[in-house]
Amino acid sequence: MTVENIYSRLRQTAIRTAESLGELSFYPNHKVELEISRESFKTDMLIKKSLSYIDEASLNAGHGLSHAEAVALDAGTVIQVEGRLQNISSSMIRELVVYVQIAALLHDIKRKEKDHTIAGSNEARRILNDFLIDDSYKRYIVAAIRNHEAFKEVLESEDEKAELISNSLYDADKFRWGPDNFTTTLWLMLDSNDMPVEMLYKNFSGNLKYIERVKATFRTQIGKKYGPEFIDMGIIIGQAIYKEMSAIIGTQSKI
Repeated sequence: MTVENIYSRLRQTAIRTAESLGELSFYPNHKVELEISRESFKTDMLIKKSLSYIDEASLNAGHGLSHAEAVALDAGTVIQVEGRLQNISSSMIRELVVYVQIAALLHDIKRKEKDHTIAGSNEARRILNDFLIDDSYKRYIVAAIRNHEAFKEVLESEDEKAELISNSLYDADKFRWGPDNFTTTLWLMLDSNDMPVEMLYKNFSGNLKYIERVKATFRTQIGKKYGPEFIDMGIIIGQAIYKEMSAIIGTQSKI
């Protein structure tokens, strides 16, 4: 069996497993907020301007435009729910949706570089010089990008709105470590290199344990409520992949 055939088989296992698990509760529980987030993403001129700075070819495999869009939609949803919990006005929440979506679109713009959060925040700062928004919100967006990596020092936020944007971006980004990681991201990354199946297998169990640790890192109340479900579902899919991979490697070793 070729590497391509093995990865195709494993991906189908991932997709079937994900389908069998059903829908994550975050989405049906927050349909209204998700629709508002989606409408903002489709129509806001600042979002359109942000998209014009994204070159898909220069982005990291698995962390391209589709990833950024998914993070933007979920971050826009999280910030609405979290904003209401913090008694922020509806008009301000609508503004924050746009700003967190800008942060989401730009957060992995330097994903290929070492210390991509620092490089990405510097690039975002340069890009935002061309945006007609208040300087404070430019700083909030840059800081959110700087703070979005797991298991790294979190820099103190300037104020409550800055913290809300930062934490909403982080949680939406880490939602992607759930099912998306095993149904989409993994395979995009493998498509971009020639990793042998044996190497993927060797590292897979350790990577699952690493992802498990993300459950304790969610920052908003909404993230803490729903994030572990994302991660748990991803782990189940990952375990199904690992089991299938074990069977394939075991069979091949006997040939």
